[in-house]
Amino acid sequence: MRARSHRSFSARVLAGVTAAVLGVCALTACSGSGDESAGSRGGRSSPSPSPTPAWDTSPDSVAAVGDSITRGFDACSVLSDCPEVSWATGTDADVRSLAVRLLGTSRARTHSWNYARTGARMEDLPGQMARAGAHRPELVTVMAGSNDACRPTATSMTPVDTFRSDFEESLRRLRAAAPKAQVYVMSVPDLKRLWSEGRGSALGKTVWKLGICSSMLADPDAFDAAAGARRDRVQERVKAYNKVLADVCAKDDRCRYDGGAVFGYRFGERQLSHWDWFHPSRDGQARLAALAYRGVTSKEPGA
Repeated sequence: MRARSHRSFSARVLAGVTAAVLGVCALTACSGSGDESAGSRGGRSSPSPSPTPAWDTSPDSVAAVGDSITRGFDACSVLSDCPEVSWATGTDADVRSLAVRLLGTSRARTHSWNYARTGARMEDLPGQMARAGAHRPELVTVMAGSNDACRPTATSMTPVDTFRSDFEESLRRLRAAAPKAQVYVMSVPDLKRLWSEGRGSALGKTVWKLGICSSMLADPDAFDAAAGARRDRVQERVKAYNKVLADVCAKDDRCRYDGGAVFGYRFGERQLSHWDWFHPSRDGQARLAALAYRGVTSKEPGA
């Protein structure tokens, strides 16, 4: 009798312990493997999120895409490209481009590529990105959007939604060719400030009549309500473009926006071309190179 009572008591204890364990598992979604997360389903663990790639502050190659600013337009002679003074990939000793600062002059000649084009708009960027990506660069610089705002009239500026979709497509094209390339995006400059600085030059205003950024620069000395409203409309569109650049870039783990550094830079007479008083001069290109270098080599974005 005592043996049977002991076995009976042991069985009741074992049953109680088993029920308790099962109850705890029911509350905490335990699985039989013992190493799966509480939120797993079907006995399989949820995949861990991929860590955000660390930003490389010393990339070994640079490709540039964009418009006339990145081509050094009007920095050396009137109405002409001058890529050797480009802030991104030029080799001019006075400018000390981003590529030169990162790679040195010798390697900048062999490990940097400039696919920017004067007159390019955001709709042209996907093709430029595809060509740049073919080199598998470690860094791609982007400076585009000025020509989307600089149109014959304010009403013909690129719609913001179109600008966004073109920029998103640009990053997709780059990722298809160079999935690990870092992207550094420069903000669109403050076009209204460029008008304010340049309108004091008679030569500059003569060149403006050839059609340079008419949406902002037409009738530069007009201060009536209509002229003010037109310039304000262009200014607001530039701000909207910069917000798009920031938003789209933020969705890509390998993309960094300049935080509005170019838009906020106070370009003065020394930084503007003395042929058109609108595009950057050599000094202006050097200032852009310094801004970009600071942004690329900073451990944290916007520092």
